Amino acid sequence: MKTQKNNKNTEESARENVLFDSEEVEGLSIKGYDFDNGINYDKLLESFGSTGFQATHFARAVKIIEKMISDNAVIYLGYTSNLVTSGLRDIFRYLAKHKKVQVIVTTAGGIEEDIIKCLGDFKLGEFSASGELLNKKGVNRAGNIYIPNARYCEFEEFMTPILEKLYEEQKKTGKIISVSEFIKVLGKEINNENSIYYWCYKNDMRVYCPAIIDGSIGDMIHFFMYKHPDFKLDIAGDVHDMNEFTIVQKKTGIIILGGGVVKHHINNANMMRNGTDYAVYINSGQEWDGSDAGARPDEAVSWGKIKPDSESIKVFGDATILFPLIVAKTFAKDKI
Repeated sequence: MKTQKNNKNTEESARENVLFDSEEVEGLSIKGYDFDNGINYDKLLESFGSTGFQATHFARAVKIIEKMISDNAVIYLGYTSNLVTSGLRDIFRYLAKHKKVQVIVTTAGGIEEDIIKCLGDFKLGEFSASGELLNKKGVNRAGNIYIPNARYCEFEEFMTPILEKLYEEQKKTGKIISVSEFIKVLGKEINNENSIYYWCYKNDMRVYCPAIIDGSIGDMIHFFMYKHPDFKLDIAGDVHDMNEFTIVQKKTGIIILGGGVVKHHINNANMMRNGTDYAVYINSGQEWDGSDAGARPDEAVSWGKIKPDSESIKVFGDATILFPLIVAKTFAKDKI
């Protein structure tokens, strides 16, 4: 009898630990898309809001960007160079052409690869391709995208006359051109409607690249300085220009794809106005190593880069998948 009593007590205890009552939870019920209703891509994306996990973060990102637009916020778009390597370059070109954003911040590759693509295509390859074998063929690999080294030879042929002209102007006037002015020159000289920076030049858009020499442009300047060691580019002017522009804006919204210098540069400028009003991050970085790249928006709140009462979200994932869908639901919605 004693053993049976103990077993009964154990069972009752387990049931009490597991099957206890709870309060009802308020909120949206979890529900996915019903394909019995046929295929409607707009409704499919809308269903992400009640799907949960990163699908719901995606839906919140869409709502925040819609608010940026309706609130007439000055929108800052930041993207890392690998995204210009990819087909997202054409999404960025669309946004610049139609003045959907007001400020662009990117890295050196985000400038030069747009120009280089005007000179020749990049090709789809394999992530698993041998670096050694590709090197023997003179082919550079960025993920599963191949870039023939001949593209950089063509880029040098494009760049050298521009650098010569800028150098002559510098010697004549004493003025050192800023990086943003340099980017406008590149957009003007490439004169190609497929280029992001052609449209930025045409629409007089602000483009900043604080790491302009960290790439092929830096290589070209390095080679150029063998002949003209006193050639200069002004990087200080742009940080002042961007900060002064940002301080006086009534509302700002930021969309940052990836991390690194792009993410920090946009956030730091908005710190000058005690934080942005809207923020959307899209990247796959984690915060456990303390990197700014992987940090969630709340960390930027602690620095005064995002306002405490802002609307912000981080979507964990691949921007090449997520950002075209976001643009389809926001900036390009009137095209549907």
